[in-house]
Amino acid sequence: MAVSSAERAKSNYEREYLENLCPTGWRNPAPQSRYDLLILGAGPDGIVAAREAVALGARVALIERHRLGGGSLNYGCIPSKALLRTARLYAEMRHAENFGGVSPARIPFDWPAAMMRLQRIRARISRTASASGLSREGIALFFGNARFISPDAVAVDGVTLRFKNALIATGSGPLLPGIPGLAEVGFLTSETVFDLPELPESLLVIGGGPLGCELAQAFARLGTRTVIAHSEPLFLPQEERDAAQMVSDALARDGVEIHLNSKAVKARAEGKMKAVDLLRDGQSMTTTVDEILTGIGRMPAIQGLQLELAGIDYDAERGIHVDDFLRTRNPRIYAAGDVCLEHRFTNTAAASARIVVRNALRRGRERLSTLTIPWCTYTDPEIAHVGLYVQEASERRIPVKTFTIPMHDIDRAIADSEDTGFVKIHLREGSDHILGATVVARNAGEMINTVSLAMATRIGLVALSKVMHAYPTQGSAIQRAAEAYVRSRRPSRLAAWWQSRQI
Repeated sequence: MAVSSAERAKSNYEREYLENLCPTGWRNPAPQSRYDLLILGAGPDGIVAAREAVALGARVALIERHRLGGGSLNYGCIPSKALLRTARLYAEMRHAENFGGVSPARIPFDWPAAMMRLQRIRARISRTASASGLSREGIALFFGNARFISPDAVAVDGVTLRFKNALIATGSGPLLPGIPGLAEVGFLTSETVFDLPELPESLLVIGGGPLGCELAQAFARLGTRTVIAHSEPLFLPQEERDAAQMVSDALARDGVEIHLNSKAVKARAEGKMKAVDLLRDGQSMTTTVDEILTGIGRMPAIQGLQLELAGIDYDAERGIHVDDFLRTRNPRIYAAGDVCLEHRFTNTAAASARIVVRNALRRGRERLSTLTIPWCTYTDPEIAHVGLYVQEASERRIPVKTFTIPMHDIDRAIADSEDTGFVKIHLREGSDHILGATVVARNAGEMINTVSLAMATRIGLVALSKVMHAYPTQGSAIQRAAEAYVRSRRPSRLAAWWQSRQI
């Protein structure tokens, strides 16, 4: 059978990607007597730590059992955002009349072409973390399964590597639900969903966290009949209720069939289809779909490491136990990223790895608790957050004053027909000190960075109000919130000044 040019291109992208991240015929280097820093796991955190340590002149060994780049590049952030961008295009084409255009009567979708685009993107980004490139930088790169054999040594496929300091950065894997019958009928996770040979006609998403909401909306926009079941009363349970409600409304507008307070309790095959029983308030219903995607969370990847032999405390849910300096009970060994942190984000993993390098190799005393950590759920609209929520501040007995600017008051949001959402900035009452912020907007992930910068550098809202923004931009909503604070603290003084001028 002849191979099309598109199939050859797809194959070439996949070949480049795999050769960069897990090259065939790779030969591990001869081990040195002892490494200044030995790193288990070559995801974003492991690679960042290796590069920073080598820049300091340290002897570094980096161990990876599968592919370089971690879940973010291989299964998570990069492939999912590539698909979300395609889905957004299709949503905009269906609503072209909102912009003075004409919506096509029929919009066919080419799943293989979308997957080829995904592979092209992944291949391009893989060049920045290739095995050959890391080796040229002076990093001793080992492929294989690592396990501790003593408090200062690791074995990699039978070869012993000794270290002065070690970093565990093995990341996390998908949390698999214990639903009777699910394994028998088959299901997808974040690590397998992009291997689908074609777009499914129908899909059940189990779990209403960030991954579940993002992919449910994306598949619905691409034309899949999409059902989402979430065991809690609202999606994104960690986010503020009005923000989460906006995402729920957006999913409904895109045609997602929503089942909240609903738990998947049983799965079975019905011909070529998959039937799943959902239980809500004692009432059962059945939904039948072509594919099932689980998005209920992630678990630390600690299996097979033999952490006990290194004197490291851990548990299956939290992962490796570390202090605020990211040290384990063994003072030689640190951990970073998903394997030990509550916030399992790529940016947090990289930042925590930098802390480890400074503390382990430069005798630093940097603390995890000092990080300002922003995050974003990339639905449309996006939800981004940084710092404390109001409830967290209340639990700590910190008085809070909130300034809210709706996006429908922002000129650029109106011009873009993207006026759903808001900017909320939470202050310590009586000051302009920023405690946290939530942004709901089309580009909330970009907008939250301004607030993150202000918090990290201790810039208050008074100073932020003086920062000139380009006009018109959606980011000016943050300046508007700062200006609202300035106006709120001056009315009595302004009134007194004006009255004195009238005498």
